[in-house]
Amino acid sequence: MTQLYLQDLAPGQVFHTAAITVERDAIIRFASEFDPQPFHLDDAAGRDSPLGGLAASGWHTAAMTMRLYVDSDFRLAGGSIGAGMEELRWPRPVFPGDVLRVRIEILGARASKTRPGHGIVRMRCTTLNQRDEPVQIYVSAVLCRSRPD
Repeated sequence: MTQLYLQDLAPGQVFHTAAITVERDAIIRFASEFDPQPFHLDDAAGRDSPLGGLAASGWHTAAMTMRLYVDSDFRLAGGSIGAGMEELRWPRPVFPGDVLRVRIEILGARASKTRPGHGIVRMRCTTLNQRDEPVQIYVSAVLCRSRPD
């Protein structure tokens, strides 16, 4: 796979990931360990909640998004090192059987003022379900290597 350097990235570029299907057992397993709230653990509790059914934790959605991102063709040379998060929203729940994929949009790319040979890439990652509805949106900055001379 081609590795991307700062010089390869410009505002407006869009990258897409593969898709994954969200499994009921995975929702419960993740929630049991990291977010044990009733609507993430039990069908009846989920139905009785504002979510309307057993739903994945937002943090589970974030973890699945990261997995899709890392496995995609958006491969930054040296890896994707987070430098900060500006925004994180979960506009709708993720349910068992949903099929998720991620749209990665470059918002900006500039040389780092403090790390020679590196830059900062600002991007928006939108996780979409099978109906093209956003289930997670985040804007973040990542450290990215500059192409060696």
